[in-house]
Amino acid sequence: MTTTIGPRLARTLTAIGAALTLASPFLAWTWTAAYPGDLTLDGYPGGSQVVTLVTGALAALFTAAALGLPGVRRLAPAGAVRALRAASLAALTTTWVTVGAIALTLGGAVNVEPGGWLACVAVLLLAGGAHALPDDTVEPPPPGARLPWPAEVALITAVFLAALAVLTYGITTDSAEEFLAFLPAAGFGARALSAAGITRRVSEINARHRVAVAVAALASALVFPFTQTGDRYTAIADNILVFAAVALGLNIVVGLVGLLDLGYVAFLGTGAYSAALVSGSTFSTFHIAPWPFWATALLGMAVSLLAGLVIGAPTLRLHGDYLAIVTLGFGEIFRITVNNLDGTSGPSLTNGPNGINAIPNIELFGFDFGEPHTVLGVSFGRFANYYLLLLAVIAVIVFVYARAGDSRVGRAWIALREDEKAATAMGIEGFRFKLLAFGLGASLAGLAGTVMAHLQTNAVPDNYKFADTAPPNSAFLLAAVVLGGMGTISGPLVGAALLYLIPAKFEFFNRYQMMLFGLALIVMMRFRPEGLVPDRKHQLEFHDEQVSGAEARQVAAEATA
Repeated sequence: MTTTIGPRLARTLTAIGAALTLASPFLAWTWTAAYPGDLTLDGYPGGSQVVTLVTGALAALFTAAALGLPGVRRLAPAGAVRALRAASLAALTTTWVTVGAIALTLGGAVNVEPGGWLACVAVLLLAGGAHALPDDTVEPPPPGARLPWPAEVALITAVFLAALAVLTYGITTDSAEEFLAFLPAAGFGARALSAAGITRRVSEINARHRVAVAVAALASALVFPFTQTGDRYTAIADNILVFAAVALGLNIVVGLVGLLDLGYVAFLGTGAYSAALVSGSTFSTFHIAPWPFWATALLGMAVSLLAGLVIGAPTLRLHGDYLAIVTLGFGEIFRITVNNLDGTSGPSLTNGPNGINAIPNIELFGFDFGEPHTVLGVSFGRFANYYLLLLAVIAVIVFVYARAGDSRVGRAWIALREDEKAATAMGIEGFRFKLLAFGLGASLAGLAGTVMAHLQTNAVPDNYKFADTAPPNSAFLLAAVVLGGMGTISGPLVGAALLYLIPAKFEFFNRYQMMLFGLALIVMMRFRPEGLVPDRKHQLEFHDEQVSGAEARQVAAEATA
């Protein structure tokens, strides 16, 4: 980029901006506690000031690396300037959103204290100086040195704890203003880490310690309920885990095999209704003793698997748009069918539009998930209990997904996704492998549905539409997979978390949900078609020109060396 100021002045502005950005959260930004987060105290950051402080610290770190401070440059192996630019934008967006919201919410800019104005000027200096610095990107970045095994495991644990802290902050924000300030800061912060090459380094370490990664991820997730004093935010986390589990199952069909399924939510409903009918609910048409949960889970998976095979057998010979239309029809047929099984329009099975309500809580080995329990001095309520159960379900689904994806069957799925004709010519039976993926994805959705029925205490037809103002629905699940990253494990988890949190935090979002989801997908297809957490192969395919250019530059550099 062409700059109008010299590198020396750019470095000076960047350093001054970083120092003032770090100082500004310790000054009051407004005079009244009416604004969420209480930004009225000197010397004690609160609310969105904490986000400015964290992003400012990240920008200061990359500023030190860009200025060549000894020992710091290693933190940006791919170059510090682009990372600094992204970090400065993170500080800029969160600060200006917060100060602007103070003025709008409280009735004018007069309600902004000098600390707020100082923060606005500081982040402008930081961003202006950062974008005036000459680019120092290294493509490809040099390979990182291996650390001792304990150090790498400790680093993996620290990364997951940091990710948990970021997610916890996003879930527990009390107001739309705070979440609006947090969201772009988190996005630009992630971009900064990626531009610096830190994300790639962490991925390399993760690839060498898969067991440690799994243990660290599970341990970090287990920490969340211990940080909560009530069920308010744990209920949000429960819903995120349910939708993430279903999205992971859909990712087998969409991400690994490349089949477009627009009626996947029906398998979630199949599992939910199977669990509801044998739950012992007074509204169930099966007047039987409640089944134990392990048997209910197996039933939900079996019925969903059967439904997947019955629907997939006659339809999976179709391709592309035709398959998408058929699966969309299946989703609507399921919803209409359970709506009509009310004893009037059809047999008495599901109570029609009234659904099956008052589903009792799960009891597993004498543990009642509806009763509060105390663990290590921390009181676990109903939603915290279900949170732990859903973590176990997620762990099972991740294990199945990972093992299937790395197996001979998984390689056959990927071959069919890349080029079905070539895969068939090499001896892969396309229909059989696609039907297997369809059935496996359906059974995993059925497992999630059995837990969801008990968590929500009901199973009603309106919960299983193609598109609606609130999840779950097929459009939501597909958007979570595409937005997060097809063919990856963490992608659907990230996509489901974002697509559930954003409507939950912004009330106006529900009125324009589908339009905004569509706009988000259009932006993603333009700027990051591989998703937020891309599969390496997809990333190379979508950015083959950049990859070819980087390889050409590397060859030229080696030739001139």
